[in-house]
Amino acid sequence: MKKRYTPLARNAVIASLLAGAVATGIVVLGPGRDGGPPSPAPGPAARTVLAEGPGAALSAAELSALIAGQEHRLAGSPGDHLSWAVLGSAYLAQGALLGDRTDFRRAEKALRRSLEALPGEKGNAGAQLGMAALANARRDFATARRWAESVRARSPEQWTAYPVLIDAYSGLGSYGAAARALHTLEELRPRTVQTLMRGSQVHRDSGRHEDAEALADEASSRAGGKAERAAALYRLGELAWERGEPKQAAAYFDTALQLEPGHHPSLAGRGRASAALGRTDDALRDYHAAIERAPMPEYALQAGELYESLGMAGEARAHHEKVRRLAAKARKYGVSEEVTLARYEADHGLAKAAVQRLAQEWKRGHRSAHVSDALGWALHRAGRGKEGLKYLKRATTRGLRSALSLYHQGEVERSLGQDGPARRHLREALRLNPYFSPLLVPRAKRAVSVLGNPPPGGPVDVEGEPWTTDEELPEDDGQDGQREGDGPAEEREEGSSRRPDGDASGEPRGTGSARPRERDSRDPREAGEAGEAGEAGDSREAQAGEPSATASSRSSPSGA
Repeated sequence: MKKRYTPLARNAVIASLLAGAVATGIVVLGPGRDGGPPSPAPGPAARTVLAEGPGAALSAAELSALIAGQEHRLAGSPGDHLSWAVLGSAYLAQGALLGDRTDFRRAEKALRRSLEALPGEKGNAGAQLGMAALANARRDFATARRWAESVRARSPEQWTAYPVLIDAYSGLGSYGAAARALHTLEELRPRTVQTLMRGSQVHRDSGRHEDAEALADEASSRAGGKAERAAALYRLGELAWERGEPKQAAAYFDTALQLEPGHHPSLAGRGRASAALGRTDDALRDYHAAIERAPMPEYALQAGELYESLGMAGEARAHHEKVRRLAAKARKYGVSEEVTLARYEADHGLAKAAVQRLAQEWKRGHRSAHVSDALGWALHRAGRGKEGLKYLKRATTRGLRSALSLYHQGEVERSLGQDGPARRHLREALRLNPYFSPLLVPRAKRAVSVLGNPPPGGPVDVEGEPWTTDEELPEDDGQDGQREGDGPAEEREEGSSRRPDGDASGEPRGTGSARPRERDSRDPREAGEAGEAGEAGDSREAQAGEPSATASSRSSPSGA
């Protein structure tokens, strides 16, 4: 006997796909229409998901089968909003799993077809959360937050909105809001794999690595399928890498790759670990495999820096050029690679261009510790070290403990003659992870050697001046710093999700919520910063000309 589902159950099933698609390739199959004939017997991918419950992860082969099945179903029933939402979410998961950004455009088309058939305010939460997950994948976190908050406003107990919100809040640097969203998720869905993985993420961002590791380990043990377990093992590998244990990290990545041989984040992770262990041939082989599998600028930058550390200038130059090409290609599909490009420019290109890219990200409300670190370092490289230090302090005092950020802060302090803080932060970076960069670790060791031991009598200034949030943004000097391959800012709209007039997508303006917006639990100045990111997000996104496909989120939830 074939199973029927209530509307609430159907939305929960489809939304579970959307909530985790970006992070782990999570998808689920939606059932047939209520009141209509029963759905056909589910195929292999659907049976896997239905057996393992909402949030089950699928392999590339299973995703391919699911996509084919949904396309076949839609050929005979083109108005089925649920099948369109499942298809869009499956494309999103496939794009994340395989690193193919062309699937993001297919995902958007399918999700918009779903919203045309049934607008979000009439109950199509699955497609709305799909758009939120798509925006997160494209690193348009403000738009992702608006989509997901519009769902939460209508249905506060719909658990599938909260994983997407956690990702969005984390990308915006609203760590207090992410922690509160996690608390709600834990109440609604305790000890599930998705909840454990998001909990691990939030604890890591707060500097609680032991808690993060415990939750990721539990997620690995509870995972129902190979793809899901591989994602948890990858998280464990990253945590091991961040605490300076490359051998343990490599073991986790190895196990993940045994389960999912093409898992490109684990390939790149194992490349970093192998380089730290002196196995450079293995490291380069893994990097090449990761880039072949998923041509992402981040992987090309890491490979280029490894080549540079080995004195192979030609290969390093080729990979650095590839960074720009891959970022330009990603932009065509609405994916922002601005932070990776800025890191490249700061260390290998035009530092002023890096500052301007990151200033635009800051204006869009993207104020995570990673953006703060990159902006502070870019300002230093552009000759504005005193300004840069303020952003670097912000990056290293929010809880996230990053050896790279500590190195950046120490180097800037050293350049400003603040030897005490510089000595402390450079040594801390090397203690935290003595392998954090094949290029920068030797420089950090030389800097520590030059600084020597502190003078007798104890340090005068250990921390330096405290971070304050009332500083102005970096000024734009009117030069965009673009080079061939960047394209004008207007081109960033290519592949965007601007909808035609009359599109009943239910795209939100603000939150559309009767409930108060979640407030950040940090101090009042920081909370004001988070509020600025949310309440002025539309105007700032317009200034920034963001490449996101969901730039049209200025429309109301009703689609009017």
